[in-house]
Amino acid sequence: MKPSTELFDLIKSLSKSEKRFFKLSSSLQTGEKNYLKIFDAIDKQSEYDEGAIKHAFRNETFIKHFPSEKNHLYKLILKSLRAYHSDNSVSSVLKQEIKNIEILYNKALFKECNKFLMRSKKMAIEHEKFYYLFELISWEKMLLEEALEDGQFTKDLDTLIKEEQEVIEKLRNLAAYHVLYSKINYVFRSGGFVRNEDDRSLVEEIKNHPLIKGKNTALSQRAATICYYTQGFCNLANGDYETAQLKFMRVKEILDKSPHIRRDLAKRYVRTLSNIISCQIDQGNYTDAREMTEELKSVSKAKGFGSTDVQVSIYKDTNIAELKVCHFTGEFEKGLALVNEIVEGMDKHEGKLHKEQVLSFYYQIAYIYFGAGMYNKSLFWINKVLNDNENTLRQDIYSYARLFNLVIHYELGNFDLLEYITKSTQRYLSKRNRDYQLEKLVIEYMRKFIRANNVVEKKDLFSEFRSELDQVIQGPEQKIVLKYFDFMKWADSKIENATFAETVRKAI
Repeated sequence: MKPSTELFDLIKSLSKSEKRFFKLSSSLQTGEKNYLKIFDAIDKQSEYDEGAIKHAFRNETFIKHFPSEKNHLYKLILKSLRAYHSDNSVSSVLKQEIKNIEILYNKALFKECNKFLMRSKKMAIEHEKFYYLFELISWEKMLLEEALEDGQFTKDLDTLIKEEQEVIEKLRNLAAYHVLYSKINYVFRSGGFVRNEDDRSLVEEIKNHPLIKGKNTALSQRAATICYYTQGFCNLANGDYETAQLKFMRVKEILDKSPHIRRDLAKRYVRTLSNIISCQIDQGNYTDAREMTEELKSVSKAKGFGSTDVQVSIYKDTNIAELKVCHFTGEFEKGLALVNEIVEGMDKHEGKLHKEQVLSFYYQIAYIYFGAGMYNKSLFWINKVLNDNENTLRQDIYSYARLFNLVIHYELGNFDLLEYITKSTQRYLSKRNRDYQLEKLVIEYMRKFIRANNVVEKKDLFSEFRSELDQVIQGPEQKIVLKYFDFMKWADSKIENATFAETVRKAI
């Protein structure tokens, strides 16, 4: 059985300051520290090699129970990280304050306890931390009972109960929005965009939900951000990029006006800016998209945006945005200049990028190489998508990658292989109910293209193909495919090349 790399991954994720804090914390303890020996040995490795560590410490007693030593070290590192980051988030601070309140209460230091409680309660209200606020009100009721027994009648229990009910209502409201967001997010994570009746019905159900359709239904700023965010997704699903952008901009405005909540919702803020950029690209507003991309890059230096997961999201979203702009503007040479740096970044963030993020990079890199006429390199990257299939994640990318793959092989002149790949692609799309009208049209004409005998015949076929494309993409659900590969432009280029070849032949 292959040794677990969990401890290795945790150690490699530590920053220099986190490692320094761990070492300083360890120095406070007396006695021999075997776990520090293991820590240093693993830290020096570029890839985890448990055999090398066991060999290096073969004469040490602790190596006989190495699994328990690793587990002990893992827990110590987490404990150190908890201490290091204890003041880095509102949630961490509130957790500590509630613990302090519990300790003071149990020691019957009610006056001091009340001071901590009032301070914590103010913070929880300001940051809309309703779960903690609910717990704090529970402690406040307990303190009120103690005060009443002591003959102090400075607070009203009815007021506290009313306040508690309002917090519960806000919690329910926020939870309801989270459910709606999860549903619309599932549509995009699984299929990318709406192209069938089931997904369309789900989007319409969410779009017309009273909490989404109604006015002033969000009871907090956090809930309002989810409401507008969900509205943005619903409009994206229907191909209304202009309205979707307005909704995402509304999320940005709310969070910009509440920096303390924005810090706590850093990842949502990053995703919001990323969605605004996507809407701008889809509308052809490439200058705006580039400006917003620069704004997203600058966010990486803002307070609250320094965690690894947020930094990785910013890296992915900004680089994908830049590749997409190069893709749609035809600036493929500029795109090529970005590729090497992006690939280095992917290696640096290996294991931290989600599969969907990796697939997006592979696809966009393949498109840049294709646009630059480097078809073999394009094939290399599109094969990375095709060879890493997944049954539930982003079926849009897997499906359109197969169509893109046909075009690459056509440009490479692999006509014999194309006969087989075309059939395989048709089976794949049919099996997954993704053989929509445009997909069928591409496969039908690809078979005709590879059987064409001369330039004139190819030109006529591409002209027919182009004409039928015009009719098929009238619906937004069909036009979506052009976001992944622009068959219109490709057909136009083939017609232009055939016309040029025909002109040269006649001149000769």
